[in-house]
Amino acid sequence: MKKAFDRVPREGIRWAVRNLGVEEWLVSAVLSMHIGAKTVVRTVYGNSNCFKVKVGVHRGSAFSLLLFLTDMEALCREFRVALPWELLFADDLVVIIETEHGLIRRLNEWKDNV
Repeated sequence: MKKAFDRVPREGIRWAVRNLGVEEWLVSAVLSMHIGAKTVVRTVYGNSNCFKVKVGVHRGSAFSLLLFLTDMEALCREFRVALPWELLFADDLVVIIETEHGLIRRLNEWKDNV
C-alpha cells in the first residue's frame, strides 16, 4: 500500500463510510473538504502552476489517517467470509486464502462491488 494516501479514490472513501453506517449528511461534510482541492509543486526554481487534486486524501491531517483507516476497514469487511482472513499492520495488508484462483476470485468480487 505504498503511497496509499495519494491513491485513495474519493468514491472509495464515500463507499467505505456509507458501508460503515455513517449518515449521509456526514458523508457529504467529509467529502466536501476534498472538493476543489488544489496544489502546486514547489522547487528551488519556483512553483508550478496550480492544479486540481482529484484523488487521495490531504497529507498531514490527522483526519486523513482516519479516512484511510475507515477505507481499509470497509475493504477488509468485504474480504471476510466467516473468519477474518486478513492481517493489517501499519500500511501493510495480508490476505490469506487457500489458492491463487481463490484470491483472484475474491479480489475481483471486491472490485466489482466497489
